[in-house]
Amino acid sequence: MSLSIAMLSPDIDRIGGAAASKGAAAVAAPSVSSGAAPESDFAQTMASMAADAISTMKTGETTAMAGMQGKAPLQQVVQAVMQAEQALRTVVAVRDKVVGAYQEISRMQI
Repeated sequence: MSLSIAMLSPDIDRIGGAAASKGAAAVAAPSVSSGAAPESDFAQTMASMAADAISTMKTGETTAMAGMQGKAPLQQVVQAVMQAEQALRTVVAVRDKVVGAYQEISRMQI
């Protein structure tokens, strides 16, 4: 499973989908219905993305090992390794943003 921006917002089903056709205002400020709990919160989204990244990394490693043993075609190995690299870059970028936000918050005066 690949990581996407659509995973971050429950209002966006797919690019060009129903949410996108509502206009930029609907995407920029998602509506919150009164009394209804959101489908998923930030922690659940991050946990899901982390689990997907771990799965992608394991798949890349397994496919690379199969390729070294001659059990997987080169194209499949390259695709799996590239997906794993993309997942790793995404995880590192998110981690850097979280650390930066924490540092900025810790510098705030109360």
